[in-house]
Amino acid sequence: MDKVNISVAIIPMAQDFGWSPTVAGLVQSSFFYGYLLSQIPGGYAASLWGGRTVLPAGVFLWSTATAGVPLLAGTLPGLYFSRALVGLGEGVAPSAATDIVARSIPTDQRSRAISFIFGGLHVGSLLGLLLAPLCIERFGWPSVFYLFGGMGLVWCLWWEKLVAEVAASEPELVAALTSEDGPPDPSHTAQQQKQQQLGDSAVRLAGGAAAAVAADDAGSAGHGGHGGVINARQPVPWRAFVRNAPLRALAYTHFCNNWFHYTMLAWLPTYFSDSLSLNLARAAQVSLLPPVAAIAASALAGPSADALISRGVPVETVRKASQCLAFLGPAACLTAASFMESGPASVALVTLALGLASFSLAGLYSNHPDLSPRYASVLLGITNTTGALPGIVGVACTGWLFDHTGSWGLALFAPSIFFFLTGSAAYVKWGSADRQDFANDNANEPLAFELWFRSLLPSGSGDNNSQEAEGTTGGGAAGEGPAATNGAGPASKESASPAGARTDKRKNE
Repeated sequence: MDKVNISVAIIPMAQDFGWSPTVAGLVQSSFFYGYLLSQIPGGYAASLWGGRTVLPAGVFLWSTATAGVPLLAGTLPGLYFSRALVGLGEGVAPSAATDIVARSIPTDQRSRAISFIFGGLHVGSLLGLLLAPLCIERFGWPSVFYLFGGMGLVWCLWWEKLVAEVAASEPELVAALTSEDGPPDPSHTAQQQKQQQLGDSAVRLAGGAAAAVAADDAGSAGHGGHGGVINARQPVPWRAFVRNAPLRALAYTHFCNNWFHYTMLAWLPTYFSDSLSLNLARAAQVSLLPPVAAIAASALAGPSADALISRGVPVETVRKASQCLAFLGPAACLTAASFMESGPASVALVTLALGLASFSLAGLYSNHPDLSPRYASVLLGITNTTGALPGIVGVACTGWLFDHTGSWGLALFAPSIFFFLTGSAAYVKWGSADRQDFANDNANEPLAFELWFRSLLPSGSGDNNSQEAEGTTGGGAAGEGPAATNGAGPASKESASPAGARTDKRKNE
């Protein structure tokens, strides 16, 4: 709701303050500066302390900042700052929700859990589009921010009450959401039975996370195969993440997915108002159709993907098929809508496009725990960092393009079509659902740019940095299971001399 409220309120705000579409785009995109900055730190914090702790902290921050938007809206810098704070708080929610899923839900049920939780995005959009026009018409646009901010603060109280109730009945489940050591490997029959016993409580916590995600828009040991939280005394294999080809493909896929969602989320009411000549209330009502379609598709995507996996279809096949449906279907719909920028047909095509795009919940959004249950929240933070860039570039770029072309087909649809096609190709070629070996010592060798930077430093400090790097990366990351591939090259043979070792490392990069 806190994302969609600005897309409705921006229409009367632009009229009150005399903003052009370019300025309105900059106001909406300011949210994503904070959202971008909190992705990787939020993912690391969720793995370190658990999503159960990080999620309510994020909700509190963004709800407080949302309620403060009208107080700072008198100047553009103040408005930019308040919206950036909202994004800073909301940025930790996806990683925190993914961490909860990775800890408590087994692999063959994760698509369903992810679809249920992140389906809250569409529920939040639906509620926001229903409530925002009514509040604006009766009480003015500031009331939208006060209402939604207050609802988030109420959720924080409800979440703590829910966790306390679950802790009283299933203390092992709540302990697994925050402790460093998990129970035995869930592949054992006894552990699977224990998961079933804890299923009801896990569903309740997933429901709480879904409510938080809805508020956001208007995720070896452990109960679900999580390897335990990140140990602060052990290094995180950042270099292995950077080198990993499936993770890079997933990051680009996330970027392509979010370009479509963020630009549509920001500009859909304005698009309907302009192309169909509707007033604010009617434009918001028509904008309800895509979220309804997305909710229906979300309810289908997760269970169907899990059913295929349970029947023996390879997880990678299911992930790639789901993602291609989520990209190629909407690309066809938007291509057709580009030739009919007004009328019921364009509304139907845009609605169908947003509905089909929800199959990403069984594709890219379910892929992070496949690659590494232990680092699932960190991996989502990494890919969602690239996924936040369209919120900054795409939303503002759409306003600029429409200012200069006057065509919604070129400004809103054409870029999304391009990213759908290229994202599908990248994910099919390089994507994977195999467990990645991020603990591999070769994958954690210094990167090429690090070696280049050290070569610029005085010899003494460079040698010290090399020793520190070897001490930091040599042990890798403990706790990862057997790997398939991590996208790194073969091990390099180091020379006996420091200079030879450095040269061989460069070759290995």
